[in-house]
Amino acid sequence: MLVDNMAVIAAVGSMIVDEAEKPVDREKTCPLLLRVFCNTGRHHNIMDYNRGNVPANELQIYTWMDATLREITSLVKEVNPDSRRKGTYFDFSLVSPDVRSPSYRMREIGTTCSGQKGADDGKTLAQVRFVIGDYMDICIMPPNRAMPMMRGRGGRPY
Repeated sequence: MLVDNMAVIAAVGSMIVDEAEKPVDREKTCPLLLRVFCNTGRHHNIMDYNRGNVPANELQIYTWMDATLREITSLVKEVNPDSRRKGTYFDFSLVSPDVRSPSYRMREIGTTCSGQKGADDGKTLAQVRFVIGDYMDICIMPPNRAMPMMRGRGGRPY
């Protein structure tokens, strides 16, 4: 009996994975609204999302569940000139309601770098368990801010 239940759980789990991996027909599927909040140098404070509030700098993107982090990076770069420089990092987090309290929680989902290929580039919204209604918070780290104290010291931080 236990083995049968495990087989059912495994089958259900594989159906969920298959659903997340299935490509979306963008001609026939209505896009979803992805509400994105970018900040340079750090993520927004989670308190910025409480009590029905959101940070002021909202970017609204209409996209699909098969959109990748690389695709979202490209869309952010189109409207944010400061983020176009090669070597700029984009650190992605999802902000979603906390089921145990009337607040939100932030969960890191991946990082991309402008001009470089990375392991998280191909992650889709479905793969990171994005739920319609979640917010996306992106920390944009320009290349010149990565290690500011190393300038003028010959590359030695001491």
